[in-house]
Amino acid sequence: MKKWMLKWSIDIAATPEKIWDVLLADKTYRVWTSVFHPGSYAETDWKEGSKALFKTPEGGGMISKVVRHNPGKIIVLEHYGVLKNGEEVFEGETVEKWAGTTETYRLESKNGISTLFIEQGIEESYIDWFKTTWEKALQKVKELSESEN
Repeated sequence: MKKWMLKWSIDIAATPEKIWDVLLADKTYRVWTSVFHPGSYAETDWKEGSKALFKTPEGGGMISKVVRHNPGKIIVLEHYGVLKNGEEVFEGETVEKWAGTTETYRLESKNGISTLFIEQGIEESYIDWFKTTWEKALQKVKELSESEN
């Protein structure tokens, strides 16, 4: 099964700290990730080595590990399982599509503008969907980060 690494970036007129809060705080995480799946949320403490459960209201989702986390700079997640009907699953065709893929969020800041870089490993059949959906998600992150609240 061939896996691809796709990349996106967006310039945001906000501090890295504000953007990081938008990316990881539960309230805003639920907003920007709603473009992937309405009602989705994360259960994790975001610390290096921790498990991260990315859940949908229907009991589906991904199981990942926080491989690296330097707040305001970079977080790397490695996917290794899925949630099916609320149960953790570590083998099977769906798991094989995602196991070992990574998702990286990285920020660079210069002259009051922060650039958010996203890299995500994706199984070939999801490429088109993720290309358009990540663009929408990044716009949400930008809107939330640049807002006063």
